[in-house]
Amino acid sequence: MALQCTPRIAIAEEELEESFVRASGPGGQNVNKLSTAVQLRFDVRRSASLPDAVAIRLMRLAGKRLTGEGVLIINAQRFRTQERNRADARERLAALIAEAEVPPTPRRATRPTLASKKRRLDEKSRRGATKRLRGDLASE
Repeated sequence: MALQCTPRIAIAEEELEESFVRASGPGGQNVNKLSTAVQLRFDVRRSASLPDAVAIRLMRLAGKRLTGEGVLIINAQRFRTQERNRADARERLAALIAEAEVPPTPRRATRPTLASKKRRLDEKSRRGATKRLRGDLASE
C-alpha cells in the first residue's frame, strides 16, 4: 500500500522508514514504558516517486528537517498512541509533498503608477520642509 500524497504522487512503502522512540509529553505512566513517538524517514534525493522539480522544492521546504544526505525526518509525538502518531507523521509528510508539488507563481514586474510617484514626491518634499524648519530653529 502506498502513501497517496496528491492525485499524481504516491510514495511506495519501501521508501518510508519508521522507527519508534520514547516520547516526551502526554502519556501518563506509559510515557516511561512504551515507545509511542514515531520518527519517519524519507530519502528525498533517492526517491523514484518524486519528480525532480518537486524533490528540489521539497528539500527547500523541509529546512532543518532535512539531513545532509537528503533524508527528510519527521518526528511525531503529539498523541498518546503509536498508531495515531504514525498516521500524524504520514499526514504531515503528505502535506509537505502536496505543498512542494505546487510550483511558485513567477513574479510579474510592474511599474509604479503616476499617482503613486506623485504621492512619493509630495511626501519627500513635506519631509524636506519639516527638516528645513528644524534647521532654522537650531541656528537661533
